[in-house]
Amino acid sequence: MLSVEALETRYGNVAAVRAISLDVKAGEIVGVIGPNGAGKTTTLQTLIGLLKPSAGRVRFLGRDITSLSPDRIVAAGIGLVPEGRWILGGMSVRENLLIGAYLRRDGEHAIRRDLEQVCEIFPILRQRQAQRAGTLSGGEQQMLAIARALMGRPKLLMLDEPSWGLAPLLVEEIMRVLKLLNLRGTTILLVEQNARQALEVVQRCYVMEVGRVVFSGTPRELREQPLLTKAYLGAATRG
Repeated sequence: MLSVEALETRYGNVAAVRAISLDVKAGEIVGVIGPNGAGKTTTLQTLIGLLKPSAGRVRFLGRDITSLSPDRIVAAGIGLVPEGRWILGGMSVRENLLIGAYLRRDGEHAIRRDLEQVCEIFPILRQRQAQRAGTLSGGEQQMLAIARALMGRPKLLMLDEPSWGLAPLLVEEIMRVLKLLNLRGTTILLVEQNARQALEVVQRCYVMEVGRVVFSGTPRELREQPLLTKAYLGAATRG
């Protein structure tokens, strides 16, 4: 579904992502894990078109999307739940959800049906529809950010640190929802610093360090390399 080949993204003279390659097959949950500053967020922002790569190629469903704008990438079928949620705090929960469907052209009935479905996944959002999004708790805002992305009907859902700032029970709930979405047919690319949680839900994972991919394989294969685990995941797996 997604193929990233020798991708490089720079901030001026500094290469934040250095010739990384990864792929995501339809139906998978694939993780990208590693410490702060590894280039994980930069990678997702490049894939969604917010940053332009200085080298490399991104293909989605066989189509080269490397140079497309973010709205065209979203319209092609990729959704992003960004780090920090990026909800529109002055607007209602319902308005935030409808913004997620802004690019759709399949009619109000289909959008209302999907609005009901995301409220089934996150029942608290149904109760909070008229509430200003900025007054939600951190966990509720994360649920809203995921639901807003789902309103775009993405074929590939990318999430950047969905456990950020959440209590352990809420993190477990978010991970449960990701597994449910995957069972319902959504392919997921999950960026996480919380390696312990990520490894419980992904089928394959990539480890990034200082802008490079230093490991790719299954969670089991990663756990069989204690030196790599200690060097790159130790801080993330203790919290």
